[in-house]
Amino acid sequence: MAQPTTAVLCTDLAFDWPDGKPVLDGFHLAVGPGRTGLIGLNGAGKSTLLRLIAGDLTPTGGTVRVDGELGYLPQGLTLDTTLRVDEALGIRATREALHAIESGDTDQRHFDAVGDDWDVEERARATLDRLGLRSLGLDRTTGELSGGEAVLLRLAALLIARPDVLLLDEPTNNLDRAARERLYETVAGWHGVMLIVSHDRELLSHVDQIADLRDGDVTWYGGNFEEYQRTLAAQQETAERLLRNAEADVQRQKRDLADARVRLDRSAAYGKKRSVTRNDPHIFAGMLKRKGQETAGRLQGMHTERLEEAKARLSAAEEAVRDDAEIRIDLPRTAVPAGRTVLTLQKVRLPYGTTADLDLRGAERIALVGRNGAGKSTLLRTIAGELAPLEGEITTPVPLRYLPQRLDLLDDERSVVENVKLFAPAAGDNAIRARLARFLFRGARAEQPAATLSGGERFRATLAALLLADPPPQLLLLDEPTNNLDLASVRQLTQALAAYQGALIVVSHDLPFLRGLGLTRWLELDGELRGVDPM
Repeated sequence: MAQPTTAVLCTDLAFDWPDGKPVLDGFHLAVGPGRTGLIGLNGAGKSTLLRLIAGDLTPTGGTVRVDGELGYLPQGLTLDTTLRVDEALGIRATREALHAIESGDTDQRHFDAVGDDWDVEERARATLDRLGLRSLGLDRTTGELSGGEAVLLRLAALLIARPDVLLLDEPTNNLDRAARERLYETVAGWHGVMLIVSHDRELLSHVDQIADLRDGDVTWYGGNFEEYQRTLAAQQETAERLLRNAEADVQRQKRDLADARVRLDRSAAYGKKRSVTRNDPHIFAGMLKRKGQETAGRLQGMHTERLEEAKARLSAAEEAVRDDAEIRIDLPRTAVPAGRTVLTLQKVRLPYGTTADLDLRGAERIALVGRNGAGKSTLLRTIAGELAPLEGEITTPVPLRYLPQRLDLLDDERSVVENVKLFAPAAGDNAIRARLARFLFRGARAEQPAATLSGGERFRATLAALLLADPPPQLLLLDEPTNNLDLASVRQLTQALAAYQGALIVVSHDLPFLRGLGLTRWLELDGELRGVDPM
């Protein structure tokens, strides 16, 4: 029997948030075998679409059909820290049944629980090994796992379950370099149906096709992300050329219409003067006047119609040219003199035996790298004052702000404006709105409750609150800032940080992003803090 060519089918799909904000309306999508990368601007509805397909959300209209078993790795995954590893992998009941049978218990329910899955433990250990979790015993609890290890454990559970359709939402978030490489290998070797939401350009190099979600519709591009970029660049070059031609045509039609009006006015004035000079009868003069008006009307209508057609072509050309807005900010109050001490760590000891010494002066830009679980986030939280060091002294003589991975600094019940006001209470509403406009929150968008923001919008609002804070930060700590950001938002973040004139410490596994920050030092945390060569 032939396999179906469509594994996921969305028909006339609609979804609105409880506050009435529409996300999708009359949406259609058909996904077949192979690996599909789903991209689009933040707020386009990518994660919402995956949640609708997975059944986490109920559509307000239309239908979703999935053929076969479905596995789903959500964004912002958290695990119950009391779970055993085999529970998190979904194999505890099968293991217990296996162990019961091995100890001589022949109860039928144990055989029913095992089914055909007699090698489940071997497959589980092999999968954990392949994902770099070899040391993770099946009987351990998940309480000590880092965010990246939790993602890998959930991915291992999905691989063990062997679903027909696999949905991955920003799977490389929080993964260190080695873990990302293992994920890339897993994706490259996947033979079923896979739909991936990601901004990770390296991950998207392993897909078979790109689905670009924009303005409520999907445009398909064959090939991986590099081929998509080449195709899009060619399309945009053509669109920009057509736009220039359309703009020139509109101006030409405007001139032709103005010239036609001048000629008609002159012709009418000349005809009237000649009629008076020849003393034409009123009836004849009136007939000539009406005839001239009819001719003038036809000519003016023709030129007006041509102008409207040119304007329509211009409108279509403008829509074809992408204008992904850019953050434009100026932050002179964040500047730090070259010799000023910004941060000092003296014999600081963190949990798990990690030690750190650091002297940071002036507007240095530091990348903090290291494997998952090395303590990078713990170090940032300690510098920010959220955690106390076990030993040693931390000195921060300048104002600092800390952007955590989970973006939980905003009050969900308050609007974007109100949240920023909390960080800069002395600033007036008009000043805050003017500043927020530079972070692309204009008009009604600045009034949105934080709870309704997409991942990228929430990041922009949080970044705005931090950078516009009073006093302005002269030391900025960022923990995995590109998580959940689309490619346009990563570019916007890079632009914002280019305008930032203070000192910067960034934890990230996104090497292309780090390389674009103009870093002055690379530090690796692996038991101790030490300098490494640029990656």
